[in-house]
Order: sequence, then C-alpha cells, then structure tokens
Amino acid sequence: MTSGPALRVVCLQPSATAILKAIGKLDHIVACTKYCLDICSELSGRIIVADSWTAQSTQILDAHPDLVIASVPYQEKAVIEILKSGTRFLGLAPKTLADIYQDIAIIAGVMGSAESGRRVVEDMENTIHGIKDQTRALSRPRVFCEEWGKPLIASQPWVAELVETAGGRFIGEPGAKTSAEVVLAEDPEVFIAAWCGAGDRVPLQKIVRERGWTETRCVTNARVYCISDEILNTPAPTLLEGLIALAAAIHPEIFPPVRGLKRMT
Repeated sequence: MTSGPALRVVCLQPSATAILKAIGKLDHIVACTKYCLDICSELSGRIIVADSWTAQSTQILDAHPDLVIASVPYQEKAVIEILKSGTRFLGLAPKTLADIYQDIAIIAGVMGSAESGRRVVEDMENTIHGIKDQTRALSRPRVFCEEWGKPLIASQPWVAELVETAGGRFIGEPGAKTSAEVVLAEDPEVFIAAWCGAGDRVPLQKIVRERGWTETRCVTNARVYCISDEILNTPAPTLLEGLIALAAAIHPEIFPPVRGLKRMT
C-alpha cells in the first residue's frame, strides 16, 4: 500500500463504514453499499456499489477512489474484480474481538488518524469490561445464537465472546454449521436469531414451530429473541449496541429492553 492517508474511499462492507464513522472520517467515503446506509444514513446520496461478495471493477472505478476497503464474506470473482480496478485494496477477515480491534487500528492508520483509532478501541474495551463486571456474579444461562437459518449456522466467534461477556454460555461451535436436532438436544435457555441481512425480520414463531422446538426451555420460559443483524454481525464499534441487546436478552432482570432487540410473544 502506498504512503499517505486515503482521501477517497470505497467501502464494500458496513463494518468499514462504521469504523470510518467512529474515527471521524465519514466524509472520505465516496461510495458504499446499500447495506452501509442501514447503519449510517448520513451517507445518503453517495454512489452505491456492490459489496465484497459481488464487487464490480467498473463501479469502483466510477467512484475514482484511492482506497477500497472490503471485508468477509468474499467471493473469489469479487476479489478479482476489486484487484482489476487497480486501486489499493485493504481486505479484512476478522473472527474475534481482538481481530476487530486490530482492524480499527489498521483503518485508522491508513486514514492518518491513529490516535482516534486508539480511543475507539479503548472505549470498546472499557464498555465490554463494564458489562462483564456487571454480569460476573450472575447465573449463566445456556444461549444458542445463530447468524443464519438454512443452513443453520451458529453466530461468529466475536458474538460468542459477547454472549460470555453478557453473562451467558454460548452453545455450539461459533461460525459452524449445525442442525435443529443438535440444538434441541442442548435445550438452550435463551435463543437468539440474528440473520445476516434480515434486520429484525426473523420469523421467530415459524422457526420454533418448524424445528420442533416448542418444548425447549427457551420457548417455555419466553426467552426467544431476534437481535438486529447490523448491531451483532457487523465487526465494528456498533457491536457495543449488540452487546447491550444481548445482555438484555440474557439477563432481563438487570438490563432493560433496548433498540434492536425483539422478543417472541
């Protein structure tokens, strides 16, 4: 990557957009995806481009950027399209909270704003430690959290870390495929769906009925929830909202309901 801060940035994933917003560099974004608008309405009017999964070199070139930032999930032909544009490219693939902190620092450094990046990471760590302190002595219900329904995929490792922070015990292998039968055998006390791209529109009643989960503890105790995709699946500072929503789902006796959390009635 060449020296000097980036001035014109194309963001191919909402996480990059959220990080740039957090470090005060939103005005450098010249093009972004339609999903970026879900977490940052201030970008209305920017050029809209395809994301990291379906990127197109012509769209990127039309924005005349000097940096493209993309993140998982990728598709091979999309990466080829990004490279074909000839623009310097920052590709991210976070799995854990530590990875996300590093990505924030990298983006901040590329944008000539390393100190802002350090402050954002520090604020995230302080908030996470604060929630952990509040839940340390509480009971730890077993939580199944999924990022997709067909095939059934457990949420990513950073979500598993946040579940533990919020006072729960994450069931299953983070980011791995599983089955309704395996989850049923675990009999989770709390169930959370955060489907990628679905916002808060996950059909909770249908899931419970079709999977044969009507007698699970999470259902009988009315602990079935949906958390908005953009605050739990976006590896960026917006995860703090997701953490607070998780805490409200896992320990409602301590944490009140918040935006982005929907409970099955």
